[in-house]
Amino acid sequence: MVGVALVTPDRDAPASGTLAALRSGDEVNGIYACTRKDRLTARTGTSYLALEFRDRTATLAGRAFRDADVLAGRFDRGDLVRVRGRVERFRDALQIDVRAVERADSADPAGFLPVAYRDVDELDGFLEHLSREVHDRQYAPLLQRLLSDAALRAEWRRAPCTRAGHHAYLGGLLEHTVAVATLAQEASLLHPRLNSDLLMTAAIVHDLGKTREFTYGADIAISEEGRLLGHVVLGQQIIDERSEGLDAEHRLNLLHCVLCHHGADAAPGRRFGSVEALTLYRLNALDASVKGALEHGLPGHQ
Repeated sequence: MVGVALVTPDRDAPASGTLAALRSGDEVNGIYACTRKDRLTARTGTSYLALEFRDRTATLAGRAFRDADVLAGRFDRGDLVRVRGRVERFRDALQIDVRAVERADSADPAGFLPVAYRDVDELDGFLEHLSREVHDRQYAPLLQRLLSDAALRAEWRRAPCTRAGHHAYLGGLLEHTVAVATLAQEASLLHPRLNSDLLMTAAIVHDLGKTREFTYGADIAISEEGRLLGHVVLGQQIIDERSEGLDAEHRLNLLHCVLCHHGADAAPGRRFGSVEALTLYRLNALDASVKGALEHGLPGHQ
């Protein structure tokens, strides 16, 4: 195998196109997600890097045979990386003969990760509409404070619900939130004795902790606070940070719904303390299970 000279990447150079469009002999100069990085030894005893790159269109292997140790220090698996090289055919498969590769810190992960099927701006509009259905003088201002927080709102739009289950794509959290809140609205119409303001508020905020649960790069990963605390505790923290207008009763009723939304067994008291908490649990499970079945098939039928 022939090595190539180390070349410094040109940060301002345009990408050479999608991976699916590359053909043997094409020059490569683009940003991709690095999904494999292994330091291996060739038969000659020299080290090389076995790599894999991905974008939304395809996955393509890469090999770096010269200056492997130097290149290896410039990025990690899971990074978005700028790659320069040439496409070659090896054992009837295409691969990139990598000349240079390094972390692309300014790249937007949204260009490399799966995204919501539905339009995020449209979903955002639905969220605002649903929030206006809450008229309680304490819950309505709480929702307004949450929705007017630009940083939180941006993460709300970006976050997935899970990494591999239901709504496992950018925008998945917003899509799931709108679905559960819509179901809550319908349940309140069918059952007028429900506290619709409490149920709707809980439906809108029940998964807010997911805005702090993930990190984004070549893949969706779990943040350190997500790993150590989980999204339910993180969601409680977000609500508490903005609960200055809530009296003790409103706060406790809302937090009980949030803490129970995975079931009574997950709640501190290990039982539902309100019909609204039970309703939220059922509606959350309904949307998650239906979406999961549509995306991954029925359990036992894969």
